[in-house]
Amino acid sequence: MARWFFQRTRPAARTLSLRSRGDAGGARRVDFEALAPDVDTFLGQAAYLQLGYFETLSALIAPTPELAQKESLSLAAGAALLKHRGLVRLIRDRGDDALEIMLPFREQLDAFRRATHGARPLETMLSVHITAGMLDDFYLALASSYGETGREAAGILGAADDRQAIQDMIVAAIASDEEWRSLLALWGRRLVGDTLLVARAALRPSILDEADEKKVEPVFTDLLAAHSRRMGAMGLDA
Repeated sequence: MARWFFQRTRPAARTLSLRSRGDAGGARRVDFEALAPDVDTFLGQAAYLQLGYFETLSALIAPTPELAQKESLSLAAGAALLKHRGLVRLIRDRGDDALEIMLPFREQLDAFRRATHGARPLETMLSVHITAGMLDDFYLALASSYGETGREAAGILGAADDRQAIQDMIVAAIASDEEWRSLLALWGRRLVGDTLLVARAALRPSILDEADEKKVEPVFTDLLAAHSRRMGAMGLDA
């Protein structure tokens, strides 16, 4: 899985920071030197991930019986599509072909999406809520490495995701049938490994030495802490 991410020549130094949405400052900053991907890799991955979330959420609309739930899914899908379009526009503004920038990641990220697609619609909803949340945080953290392009990307990625209703649907399902709690808690734990591998594989080299591991650890600790908060908000044990 570490080979999932093709990279172009990258700058010699990067700064990676992670903060929760709504945090006005005091973000932890970590010097990743040459570990962060080049800007084309960053934009291509982020744009294609958002397109994948749009596709997954759109596919959930048809089998969902309740009109209110269909509307909630459509809003979340629309938010992902807006982020995708914003990142595509940013790529084009840089003078690049968005399809060419995203294409190297299509096969690998589609495989990730298939691996995190649940057997039941509710599991897939949880997949989007958890994986998109973690990876949005990660790419927002990476955005600080890319100057003005990164600031524009952060504005796009930090926009409203309209996934609160999905969380509410999961909570309601647990309240109506307690068996969902253990099943979804187990599924949520399974998602973490696959998602962290996507984030980890975005860094170079694919095999980190001890010094690099120490640089990476604080950021991934923060990602896991944010994941635990998301699971806790749904009454699930992360």
